[in-house]
Amino acid sequence: MFASVEERTNPHAYRRISRDGAEDFVAVEEPLEIRVDGKPLAVTMRTPGHDEELALGFLYGEALIDGPREAGPDPELSANVVEVEGPLLSDPGERRFYTSSSCGVCGKGAIEEVAVRSKPIPDGPVVGRATLAELPERLRQPAFEATGGLHATGLFDPAGELVCAREDVGRHNAMDKVVGWALRAGALPLHGRILCVSGRLSFELAQKAAVAGCPILVGVGAPSSLAIELAAERGLTLCGFARGGTMNVYAGTTRVSPSA
Repeated sequence: MFASVEERTNPHAYRRISRDGAEDFVAVEEPLEIRVDGKPLAVTMRTPGHDEELALGFLYGEALIDGPREAGPDPELSANVVEVEGPLLSDPGERRFYTSSSCGVCGKGAIEEVAVRSKPIPDGPVVGRATLAELPERLRQPAFEATGGLHATGLFDPAGELVCAREDVGRHNAMDKVVGWALRAGALPLHGRILCVSGRLSFELAQKAAVAGCPILVGVGAPSSLAIELAAERGLTLCGFARGGTMNVYAGTTRVSPSA
């Protein structure tokens, strides 16, 4: 079972600057190198904080691990390096992993490097349309409120109660942090849960949700064509334009009830 809401203020998420003769807050963006057994594997541009969760969630989403691993900073390396215990489930070989804050699949040169297979998603809960449409309003985003420059992912139960929320300059990083938290909590796969993101619904976010076994993904923005195709293929309920108490359902309509 999940505990109470896992949400901690991230003191590293933003910093104070001067602009136009006034003070302002901006989101922090720095590179993070992910190493496995001392070997560099990936670099991602991210907002510092919850780096171990980010590394574990990323590796899980790439089907390179299937359970919790020891992860933490290497005291002999910089603060922007996280070390994860190996071995990996498969050899990534020549797969390239460089992700920018705007794109979680950057650096991959072929469709075979982008697609990650996952198990079929169980039927999962049936949730009221009104409840799903309200999730963005329940997604707590303190760093976004301060800066206007971060994305968020929230994990919810079928009643619409927030379980875990994470923010990051990269929308894919925010989801990786939530998945990494769930992995550490022994809560994967996310059968019976709902993921909600603060922006558009890209292919990469739909895929991460599917690999995590989450039956429902809700977004404030629009889905892409590939996100819709993947959702239909994997059995994922995909809901976009969730704002103002309304939303559109693009795939998996059987999990959405017309009632609250």
